[in-house]
Amino acid sequence: MSKRPASNNQSSSNRSSNKQSGGDRSSRSRPVRKFGRPRRRVSNRPSDDPRPRLQKVLAAAGLGSRRESEQMILDGRVEVDRKVVTELGSRVDPTSQEVRVDGEVLKRPKLQHFMINKPMGVVSTASDPAGRLRVTDLVKSSQRLFTVGRLDMSSEGLILVTNDGELTNLLAHPRYGVEKVYLAQVVGTPTAEVLAKLERGIHLAEGYAHAKRVRIKGRYKQSTTLEIVLDEGRNREVRRLLARVGHKVLRLKRIALGRLRLGSLAPGEYRSLQKKEIDELKHGALEAIRLGTKQDPRPKRPKPVKEEVAIQPVESDAYPVDEIEIIAAAPSTSDQEYDWFINQPSPTVICGADDE
Repeated sequence: MSKRPASNNQSSSNRSSNKQSGGDRSSRSRPVRKFGRPRRRVSNRPSDDPRPRLQKVLAAAGLGSRRESEQMILDGRVEVDRKVVTELGSRVDPTSQEVRVDGEVLKRPKLQHFMINKPMGVVSTASDPAGRLRVTDLVKSSQRLFTVGRLDMSSEGLILVTNDGELTNLLAHPRYGVEKVYLAQVVGTPTAEVLAKLERGIHLAEGYAHAKRVRIKGRYKQSTTLEIVLDEGRNREVRRLLARVGHKVLRLKRIALGRLRLGSLAPGEYRSLQKKEIDELKHGALEAIRLGTKQDPRPKRPKPVKEEVAIQPVESDAYPVDEIEIIAAAPSTSDQEYDWFINQPSPTVICGADDE
């Protein structure tokens, strides 16, 4: 005699007993991570608070790497204004707040800001396993400095080196829309349609990217010099945009960042920024947020403009078409900087792998 299946009441009672005995996943205890990196609970959403994160302040003070600083916070070894902080991503102002590690007061670093004319062949990374010359090696300072953004090894021009986390966040985060101006020598002659396409936007692997402004500065037999303005900082953005429209970059130089211009600074040289220049950089970034001209960190895909075009009707009962819709095609560099740029010998090999 065959067994009768369990009733619904029995099955429901079994499920309830399983939950009471620990069957509910939410009530189970998760294993503790004893090895590897600590769990990061930092939101990737942009913040209106320009102050640097606590782990960046600890790393900038030379207490260890960013990951080691995060572990110090999670272990409860860090205090801010006599209160223990264990949440990653907490923001502090090291110039006005007291930070303690293991009971010892963290010395407030003296803020330093340098502008460098990065030559080709120099990397922008904080550390390089290959032992190549870094941008920070060009500056003589006892402070632990880092670059604001990056330029790849084969690019040259203006780059900032500082230990000011607040300024770095304002200039490097795409949320603030700080403009960066480049001179790019490309193969061939881009047409007006190509320039318009660069400004409208081009699809890259991580989404749509675009140049804020593009104009032709000089034409030659086999190449063209373009002035390109960006307000975001994607990885090697200038080279990738121009490659997508069929114009390889032969030479790339950044000549301006916000209101700061490279001027007559020779390759490999650097100078300290004046207080007025620092204030102008900060004011320009915060003004874009106040006026609402830069809200989203990344531009969305532009909507194509549509227009209706009347055509002759097709004499067919299967395809009675009277009209169709088609997508319509969309229709300040100084002379001294430009002359210097075009008179430099072009490199024979171009290869890079970090940024713009």
